[in-house]
This record gives sequence, structure tokens and C-alpha cells, in this order.
Amino acid sequence: MKKIINTSKAPAPIGPYNQAVLKGDMLYTSGQIALHPETGQLILDDIKTETKQVMENMKAVLEEAGMDFTHVLKTSIFISDMENFSQINEVYATYFDEATAPARETVEVANLPKYVNVEISMIASK
Repeated sequence: MKKIINTSKAPAPIGPYNQAVLKGDMLYTSGQIALHPETGQLILDDIKTETKQVMENMKAVLEEAGMDFTHVLKTSIFISDMENFSQINEVYATYFDEATAPARETVEVANLPKYVNVEISMIASK
């Protein structure tokens, strides 16, 4: 049986989906963008600040499921401009130990929800 994961410490979904779904020990998250959970405002000051907000939103979802970044098996990163990759990666790297970091893909896309610059989703396991 699947369990729906939602927390007020991350932005509420803006469509017909949930922040994450837990099935057994596996957690599948929806993509997070840089919406501040309390104000609902986008945090787009610069790409590093935007990425940090995305990762903090993801942290809140993981914690609601009783997990943290050490449980993450795979991430998907969608970015609007590959020129931002190194700065996104710099922030992203602060959330993982390089020796045990998850598998990952990073894909440049034409557009993202609310015209943000980065969206990240994860798969994790207890």
C-alpha cells in the first residue's frame, strides 16, 4: 500500500500530485522548485540561492518520510541553462558525501514550472 507524504515545511503541490509517495521502503518525490514554503514566493535571487531553496524543500520532504540525504539513491536535475551547471552542482554537493552520493542525471530543458531555473526530484530508500 502506498503512503502519501506531504509536509507544510515544503511548498504545497501546485497541481494534482503529492510531494512524495512512499511504497514499502521506497520514496518517490515529485520535483521541487524554489518556492518558499511559508510565503509561497519564488526564491530566484541567483542560481545558488535558488538551488539551496530547492534542496531545503527536498530535505523537508525526506524528513517527513523519516529519511535524509543519506537515503537518496537517485536524483534527477532539470535545468534551464547548462551554463548554470557548475553553480548548481556546487550547492548540490554540500548535501551529499561524495563517496556515497546517489546516481544522478542532469538535463537541460526548454522550460520548467513557473519559469524557474532548476527543478530536482529524488528516489530514496530506508
